[in-house]
Amino acid sequence: MALFSKLFAGLSKTRAQFDDELAEIFARDEIDDDFYDDLEELLILADIGVKATENIIDGLREDAKKLRIKSPNELGSHLALKVKDQMATCEADYEFENRKSVVLVVGVNGVGKTTTIGKLAAKYRADGKKVIVAAADTFRAAAQDQLSVWAERSGAYLITGKDGQDPSSVVYDAVNAARSRDTDICLIDTAGRLNNKKNLMEELKKMNRIIEREYPDAYKETLIVLDGATGQNAVNQAREFKDATDVSGIVITKLDGSAKGGIAIAIQSELSIPVKFVGVGEGVDDLQKFDADTYVRALFYREGADDDAGETEE
Repeated sequence: MALFSKLFAGLSKTRAQFDDELAEIFARDEIDDDFYDDLEELLILADIGVKATENIIDGLREDAKKLRIKSPNELGSHLALKVKDQMATCEADYEFENRKSVVLVVGVNGVGKTTTIGKLAAKYRADGKKVIVAAADTFRAAAQDQLSVWAERSGAYLITGKDGQDPSSVVYDAVNAARSRDTDICLIDTAGRLNNKKNLMEELKKMNRIIEREYPDAYKETLIVLDGATGQNAVNQAREFKDATDVSGIVITKLDGSAKGGIAIAIQSELSIPVKFVGVGEGVDDLQKFDADTYVRALFYREGADDDAGETEE
């Protein structure tokens, strides 16, 4: 239950934002328009997003009608299921962990890309995998230094470039090293870039072309790292990056310091890109694989609730 405990603690600020109000809504005497309207407003305020919220409310309405549910208390047990419907992941989402892979990590400044790569490198090295980390952020010296520390800690092989060097040349060196060394996973750090800077987004496309040309047999994964505290702005960032590069997965960081944990639901519902990892602390083990069941329970359940009950907070 360590995963649930970490998420439960990490999502405490999000849960505190709507905990009592959610209980009050499902304690009402009848299911009417006010019930649905107030629940919809509460879910949107929790950054679950308009599209996901509409889908959840529509699903609850359908269940209430189909199953002839009259009591909000009885309908409450359906909420978690409707939320999970918006964000289920599957084993195929982590195929890159089982193949010879090149993982490009992208995102805006300050979201935790370098730290995420370091934690992933440590995780895969602990699993016995051969790992290369590439410092393709050649414009921020601290990024290369930071990645160097992570590489030394984990035992991953490090590829760096000179300050101001063309980042794509570092990618070139990294993928060729990964191929020649029969590396399991090559993790590439990229410079933080605003999603509205066309030249920087074009640079990502160039990196992708190099990966495809130099290592066509590798499984290619592109992870975008998003700061959970930015709420709906994170959805906009993901959308812009998706338009510029083939984003295949999302990492949400800093959820432990945010009251916007619902953003994991909004992103998957609106963009159909799976959240693959969530960060709920500073430690290496605090970057965890995303699990919809665990996430929903941590978001909606009171501490000490029956873990096997499968019921939402009421």
